[in-house]
Amino acid sequence: MAAEVKRATRVAEGIREELANLLGRRVRDPRVAGVIVSRVAITDDLRNAKVYVRLLDGDESRQKELLAGLKSATGMLRSSLTKDLGLRFAPELRFYYDEAVEKNARIDELLAEIERETRSK
Repeated sequence: MAAEVKRATRVAEGIREELANLLGRRVRDPRVAGVIVSRVAITDDLRNAKVYVRLLDGDESRQKELLAGLKSATGMLRSSLTKDLGLRFAPELRFYYDEAVEKNARIDELLAEIERETRSK
């Protein structure tokens, strides 16, 4: 069982790297310009992958169009990943906007605000 998890982790990292390359080189859709693949979570059977992306410029207003552009390129991305990584099956790709960076920044802001309020008392 542990070997399967390790393989899933290796494949997820390979998918992340390969997607970053494919999105930079082969996808010409302007909706995906400036995309960063932040992480990939894949099931142990390597059939389903959650791909977390964000924008280089952090423009959250473009989230929907980014995800629509990625969805339209999914077929090409799946076939390229399968061939380039030597996978037996093409994993189902589901794209999600990664809000972790923004959430961490907001937590840092709140903590700084609490610290300032504590000092002023």
